[in-house]
Amino acid sequence: MADTATTASAAAASAASTSTDAPPFQLGKPRFQQTSFYGRFRHFLDIIDPRTLFVTERRLREAVQLLEDYKHGTLRPGVTNEQLWSAQKIKQAILHPDTNEKIFMPFRMSGYIPFGTPIVVGLLLPNQTLASTVFWQWLNQSHNACVNYANRNATKPSPASKFIQGYLGAVISAVSIAVGLNVLVQKANKFTPATRLLVQRFVPFPAVASANICNVVLMRYGELEEGIDVLDGDGNLVGSSKIAARHALLETALTRVVLPMPILVLPPIVMSMLEKTALLQARPRLLLPVQSLVCLAAFGLALPLAISLFPQMSEIETSQLEPEIAQATSSRTVVYNKGL
Repeated sequence: MADTATTASAAAASAASTSTDAPPFQLGKPRFQQTSFYGRFRHFLDIIDPRTLFVTERRLREAVQLLEDYKHGTLRPGVTNEQLWSAQKIKQAILHPDTNEKIFMPFRMSGYIPFGTPIVVGLLLPNQTLASTVFWQWLNQSHNACVNYANRNATKPSPASKFIQGYLGAVISAVSIAVGLNVLVQKANKFTPATRLLVQRFVPFPAVASANICNVVLMRYGELEEGIDVLDGDGNLVGSSKIAARHALLETALTRVVLPMPILVLPPIVMSMLEKTALLQARPRLLLPVQSLVCLAAFGLALPLAISLFPQMSEIETSQLEPEIAQATSSRTVVYNKGL
């Protein structure tokens, strides 16, 4: 049986070895090295590629079948590494890795920018009323919650109450901070109308960043009590570490603070300069389309940069962990999954 599996793998590797413009294909593995920031950046560019939103049902079936053929060593002659990487990219973009069910298009990672940009534009609209502030903050957190749930780890089902708790905490914190800061800005008599308008445009960032941290803590506080799995270099389970859990949550929280920074800080700065140009002063109707393009560009740049900050599997020295972890392995370092 082992000989058959070895033969099948060798045949698949041989069939795909004709491609020289792509690295050797590895089923279920990232195409780019995850040890460098650039490799992670290229990897996440593939994950958020919006072109996969337009893949047809037929193309999806062909991609899945191609990967199945590779797995069983029955690839047809002439299949290249590039074709195999492309097939894996399509499958991972559309199907949930645990359930193999299609993820609803607006909640796929590849749909995060196209479907999230209108919300960002709404968050940054000038002269927000109380109702519009509450609406856009609620819509943003609702979209984030749906994306998180659609891309959740389904191997260990979590109770729906945990997602609801995280969602409500994020909505309440985002709305409270946004409304509170807007009220403070309105009551600041020292601000000129122009300064007040500029400051109001930056209100969404602290609101969204605080809500993101609140969501991470509420959704994953159980990890701080129970710890998370740490693995040695061979992928063997060493134990469960609360210290590693703190590192994982800190890295995830930092990522979620960095992510909205360029999205919600750069567009107000850019727009405050563009609004002074003769073109936009003469054609104020262009303000919204221009702001939409600026937000789209900032979103497209910020998302892959933020999620590339830390490797998905982070490394930590055993000397920094609990004594029982250090005693359970001879490895100097162990790795853990930081989550998203």
